[in-house]
Amino acid sequence: MIIRFGYVSTAISLFNASPSKMMTFKRYSQLGEAERTEKLKSITALNIANTFRTVYYNAAHQIELYRMSSSIVPLATHPDVKWDFINPFRNEWRELGNFIKKKKMRVSFHPNQFTLFTSTKTEITNNAVTDMSYHYAMLEAMGIEKESYINIHIGGAYGDKTSSISRFYKNLKQLPSHIKAQMTLENDDKTYTASETLEVCERESIPFVFDYHHHRANLSQEPLHEILQRTFNTWNHTGIQPKIHISSPKSTQAFRSHADNVDITFIEPLITELKKLNIDVDFMIEAKSKDQAMLQLIADVAQLRGVKRISGGSVKM
Repeated sequence: MIIRFGYVSTAISLFNASPSKMMTFKRYSQLGEAERTEKLKSITALNIANTFRTVYYNAAHQIELYRMSSSIVPLATHPDVKWDFINPFRNEWRELGNFIKKKKMRVSFHPNQFTLFTSTKTEITNNAVTDMSYHYAMLEAMGIEKESYINIHIGGAYGDKTSSISRFYKNLKQLPSHIKAQMTLENDDKTYTASETLEVCERESIPFVFDYHHHRANLSQEPLHEILQRTFNTWNHTGIQPKIHISSPKSTQAFRSHADNVDITFIEPLITELKKLNIDVDFMIEAKSKDQAMLQLIADVAQLRGVKRISGGSVKM
C-alpha cells in the first residue's frame, strides 16, 4: 500500500510565491477601462507564474499531489466583470498542463463554501454553476480536465436536511454533465457526516473525498472501516486512487480549526484502518503550514513501524 502526500495552493517554503494575489471589485471600479484589463491580466500572469514555480518545486521534491489555488484569476466570476482569462494566456495554460502531465502530478481545485447546490435561492445555484464552470475552464485550458477534479461540500441544511438533500439533487441538474463528471463531494465538520455525504455520492456516482478531521468533528454512527470501504468504492469507476483530506485540531477548545502541522497521533487510527484495507490512497494535507506541514508528516509517518519512505512525497506500508 502506497500513500502519496500533497498540500494546498501555496508553497510557503518559496519566497513570495502566492498564486492567489487578488484585486477587489472596489479597486477594479476605480480604474479606467484600459487600466482594468491591464491590471487583471498582470495579476493573472503573476499568479500563473507562481503556480509554475510551485509545480516546479513539487516536481523537485517528488510531490505528485497538489491542490491549485481557486484565486489564480481575479474577479473571474464577478457578474460585473466576466473577462476572457483563457485566450490571453492560452500558451501559459497549455504549458502548465503539459508540465503537470509530464510529471504525472495529480491536481485539483476546491471552490469556497459558497459554491453549493442546497440553497433555496436561484441566484446562489446559478453562482455555483458559474464558479464550477470557471474552475473547469482552467482545467480545460491546461488540457487536464478529464483526469482532474473539483471538490465541494453538499452545503447547508437550512433546518431540514431531508428537504435540502432533495434540493441538492434538483439543483445539481443545472450543472453541465461534463463538469459534474469531474466533481467530488466532501463531508463537512458541522452538517453532513461522512455517511450522509456518501449516500449522495453513491446515488449520483460522484467520487467521495473523505475528510478525517471533519469526520472526527462530525461523527457518523458507521464504523470507520465501513466508511473507508464505501469511500474507495465511489472511486472505482474513475481509475484514480481515492483521496483523503488530512489535518488535526488546533486545540481541544478549537477542535474544528486546523493546526499549523498534523499531529500524527490524531491520524494513527486512520492509518491503522487503511493498512487493513491495503489500498493505495492520496493524503491532501490541509494544515496551516502547507508544504512544510506535509514534509514533516511524511517524515513522521515514515518513522512508524512497517513504513518505508519511497520518494520525497510518498511512503509504502
